[in-house]
Amino acid sequence: MTAESPRWFKSSYSNNGGSCIEIAANLAAPRGIVPVRDSKNPGGPVLHASPAAFIAFMAGVKGGEFGAV
Repeated sequence: MTAESPRWFKSSYSNNGGSCIEIAANLAAPRGIVPVRDSKNPGGPVLHASPAAFIAFMAGVKGGEFGAV
């Protein structure tokens, strides 16, 4: 088994103004996780979500379930 490093990326909608997250989607298939971190604190904590949980979260964001962001 080869250890893959996260390849972090930020949304193209990010305007470098602050409240952004970064994800490492490259780990979804080989490890079954989607790491998520605060783009302003790349050395800080990382949340590991299952691909299904992350997809559900994104659907909620797009559907306005969390209010205005």
